[in-house]
Amino acid sequence: MISVLFVCLGNICRSPMAEAVLRSKIVQRGLSEKIKVDSAGTGDWHVGSVPHEGTRKLLDNWRISYEGMTARQVDSRDFSDFDYMVAMDDSNVDNLRKVPGGEEATIIKFMDLLPDEQLREVPDPYFTGNFEEVYRLIDSGCDVLLDRIVREKL
Repeated sequence: MISVLFVCLGNICRSPMAEAVLRSKIVQRGLSEKIKVDSAGTGDWHVGSVPHEGTRKLLDNWRISYEGMTARQVDSRDFSDFDYMVAMDDSNVDNLRKVPGGEEATIIKFMDLLPDEQLREVPDPYFTGNFEEVYRLIDSGCDVLLDRIVREKL
């Protein structure tokens, strides 16, 4: 089974949104038995919390499930458990590199999936409030990532 871990700062806005969106796309393509998805944060402030209200509201509008999702923090096992580690911004990449096992890990910066976008990091809607912009980026980037996984691994 191929595995993807999305990583952001607190694991309540961007990475759970990406987890839910990619899961939905995997189901639509009939790949549920071949790809698993999770998300985690580099910080521990929200461990055990459900996704942010803004993320939940947006996912509800798109009828995308986030059932059972709660925030957790990245740990060193993630580097061996996941084939793709996808970080939302440069700070997340830097923080992942500091986790034991992260020094040599292959980490994808999410916006590298969308080279035609001007933004080079997925903005944190916890601070900006712009969940719609983040959803647009995540929706497009998850399509690219899923196509890449199918091409490279399936």
